Amino acid sequence: MADEHMQAPDSTAVRTALWRAMHLQVDAPPHVFEDEIGLRLAEPGDGWRDRPDMDPRATSGFRAAIVARARFIEDLIAEQADRGVGQYVILGAGLDTFAQRRPDLASRLRVFEIDQPGTQAWKRHRLAELGYRITDGLRLVPVDFEAGEDWPAKLAAAGFDPGRPAVIVSTGVTMYLTKDATAATLRHITGLAHGSTLAMTFMLPVELVDGADRPGLRTSAKGAQASGTPFISFYTPGEMLALAREAGFADARHVPGSSLGERYFADRADGLRPSSGEDLLVATT
Repeated sequence: MADEHMQAPDSTAVRTALWRAMHLQVDAPPHVFEDEIGLRLAEPGDGWRDRPDMDPRATSGFRAAIVARARFIEDLIAEQADRGVGQYVILGAGLDTFAQRRPDLASRLRVFEIDQPGTQAWKRHRLAELGYRITDGLRLVPVDFEAGEDWPAKLAAAGFDPGRPAVIVSTGVTMYLTKDATAATLRHITGLAHGSTLAMTFMLPVELVDGADRPGLRTSAKGAQASGTPFISFYTPGEMLALAREAGFADARHVPGSSLGERYFADRADGLRPSSGEDLLVATT
């Protein structure tokens, strides 16, 4: 029987999973990122590709941005694992499928997925339904952020070793948090072992977004507001770098979203390119 406390992921997490699958289904090779397991987890129904937010042309830039950031993160994880880092923490994991898609890489790491308790219960149930075993190397860590639970303490209780380096990733989260909450998260991470790496996405103020992408950003913001998860925080690159340095990171750099287009989408015959609006902070302790 399903857990009565299960709660399906929010619409943003589902949309991200569907766009990742759409990339394989409608975009020509070479594919930047391959993930259809998230689609199976979400189980959106037969008509999902007819949804307005899945329109192949209208959403191509958003779709490309989602797979670009996913590829960047996975390349970073592989690089850090090669350096001997053995812990990977995903804040706001949602429908992340790294442990299922990349057992070759995941077997070298202990993976900690942090999310709301109801979402974690739902994910456990869906993984079991699909025949995916939750191995000892994958820890689903339920944290009730709304109740103010101490996520570093919950992480440690799940087997995380704060004395060993880790990679911590937060994508598509900071726009929903207050700037004080993000600053607190950064301070927590700077307390981890020397050599730990954070990769965190953040949304740019609309005036820094390419003109062609501004209508799409405004539409996304309206949709988020309507679904009860409004965008509340935007950052210039300088503001995000300042937050990281004030938190105590030894090194912090800004990775423009446009640079991911150059890295992963150069010379494509179909002209697919990521939309602007979301950049990354990469920082080390």
